[in-house]
Amino acid sequence: MLRYILTILMLVAIPGCMTQAERAAAAQAEVEEMIAVYSPACEKMGYSKDTDPWRDCILRFRAHDDERYRTRPTTTTCVGHRGFFNCTSF
Repeated sequence: MLRYILTILMLVAIPGCMTQAERAAAAQAEVEEMIAVYSPACEKMGYSKDTDPWRDCILRFRAHDDERYRTRPTTTTCVGHRGFFNCTSF
């Protein structure tokens, strides 16, 4: 019985795995999206396109938006006794 359950779980999990090429393509698509969204603002701020400060500007805008639009609440739970605590944040 356990063998059948494990086999079914493996068959379900395998198609969800991404290959190295698929991960690279997803990362490239994410970079292209960041450039399309944040590049005009960085260029208006005076950064020349395709320079390190321009790239840094894009990454700073992205980090700011990630922090700004984080909508899920964070909860920390601690379990233990005096001298030992195990805390988890969700």
